Amino acid sequence: MLERSYADFAWEKTAQLLAIDSPTGYTSRAAAWVRKEFEDLGFSAQITAKGGVLADLGGEDGQNGLLLAAHADTLGAMVAEIKGSGCLRLTPLGGMNANNGEAENVRVYTRNGRVLEGTLQLCNASIHVNGAYSDMKRSFDATEVVLDENVSSAEDVRKLGVEVGDIVCFEPRTRRTESGYLKSRFLDDKLSVGILLGLAKYLQDTGAALSRHVYVHVTVYEEVGHGCAGSVPAGITEAISVDMGCVGEGLQCTERQVSICAKDSGGPYSYEVVGKLIQAAQKTEADYAVDVYPHYGSDVEAALSAGYDIRHGLIGAGVYASHGYERSHIDGVYNTLKVLTGYLNV
Repeated sequence: MLERSYADFAWEKTAQLLAIDSPTGYTSRAAAWVRKEFEDLGFSAQITAKGGVLADLGGEDGQNGLLLAAHADTLGAMVAEIKGSGCLRLTPLGGMNANNGEAENVRVYTRNGRVLEGTLQLCNASIHVNGAYSDMKRSFDATEVVLDENVSSAEDVRKLGVEVGDIVCFEPRTRRTESGYLKSRFLDDKLSVGILLGLAKYLQDTGAALSRHVYVHVTVYEEVGHGCAGSVPAGITEAISVDMGCVGEGLQCTERQVSICAKDSGGPYSYEVVGKLIQAAQKTEADYAVDVYPHYGSDVEAALSAGYDIRHGLIGAGVYASHGYERSHIDGVYNTLKVLTGYLNV
């Protein structure tokens, strides 16, 4: 019986990773952390040429291998223009939405090593001045970063080392409530990285024998669509994305459950793999839901698009308010771990 302590361990690791800024394209520190965590648990891990982490969990039957994929890259932004006012216009990295980013604290990483703070605000953000405040459509052209520095011109900003192309990271605001809810930006998909570390710790602690060879690929370009398009080891026949489970109108899943995806924007997942995931949930008495996601794409679909001949599936702890200030629950983490251990028969 899987102890709930592994869900707590998974959240502890998630919170640590959430504290490392890693929007797509700026992920080396997060990848180094992930690699060390797998190595500290006794598993070999390497940084791929693309910058992701490939960890080997061992196991028999290398010709029927399983790849578990999660991603450490998140949404974020990049400086697109330094305005004459000293404010910054941004361009999003991944699906970052200005509606969700407005009034959030940010960090600007310059190439000279400085980290500057600021806030993403609506242009002309004072309600007492801007009579059209409520009517203005939010976009990255209608918002700007106001730096917490004494600047009033583009020249002032450049003297601080800021340039076009610098990375802008949004404050995650990570919290766990007494009732078990997990709240943070970027639970998608650092929560799943934590879950896979929880699985690795369980395998280490129990010495469970794996009947098939299992790898973990923590990718760093999922949010732009090509995370798992490479570094699929030889002998892999199945790949499962461990990513956020969708919660919202028209879907069954809640934050306290594990979601098994039958179909998303890329089409249906392997009927065989989905069936085995359902069986694993039932065998381990995991609280689960099967859903169809209307606006979604996953790492394993990128692997198929790259030409890999594999069967694919997708599961994840239920996450509400995706790509915003997201919320899950420790029960959802626990149920996801149950399904994974059931799928591996350990």
